[in-house]
Amino acid sequence: MDSGFATIPGPYSRMRFQELVADYDEVMASSPGPDFNQGSTTNRLSGLLNYSSRFDDIFLYSPLLEASARLVGEPFKLSSLLARTLRPGTPAQELHSDLPRELEDAPLVGFILMLDSFRRENGATRFVPGSHRWLDVPRDRMTDRRDTWPGEVLANGEAGTLIVFNASIWHGHTANLTTHPRRSVQGYFVRRSAQSGSNFANCLLPSTRNRMSQLARYLLSFRD
Repeated sequence: MDSGFATIPGPYSRMRFQELVADYDEVMASSPGPDFNQGSTTNRLSGLLNYSSRFDDIFLYSPLLEASARLVGEPFKLSSLLARTLRPGTPAQELHSDLPRELEDAPLVGFILMLDSFRRENGATRFVPGSHRWLDVPRDRMTDRRDTWPGEVLANGEAGTLIVFNASIWHGHTANLTTHPRRSVQGYFVRRSAQSGSNFANCLLPSTRNRMSQLARYLLSFRD
């Protein structure tokens, strides 16, 4: 993954994927309290693992774990997993780096499962290949970080496709010019010694904890 990102087939059969999308829509429609956040362009919901076991398949997907092992280079854990809907008619996101490479908790591995196809007109994520090796970040070079960067690439793909990326890469979603939302599930893996975005050991329900496999319990940093 020399460019800093790649798109790969996702973990779901057609039927199970349709069931996952139905679960996603149901959960997002309920918008439960503190798990839900409405940002400037997206609606986000954390705590997905408490709502459906179908979301487990994403962070347990073997090709994703293999890519994360190569990128992190040491034992790692799940840092966060959330639903993210890009609302219709919203502007492009500024180019940014989720975790600049010189910070203590780097490297951070990001992943995005496309629940809708990602296209230029509906807000596909753009990446600047090779920028995960740079020490500076977009605000150091750009006056308007929504501008196009020379050589940037759109991560287009069909629904069910998975994007895996080094979170130090410069990236951001483009404008959703359509009248439809663009849905995804995204998350991050990080070194086991690094700070996590979510404390799964504390926030998961007992019923959720009980269904988890040994591998899942390890990735979620359960102590038992």
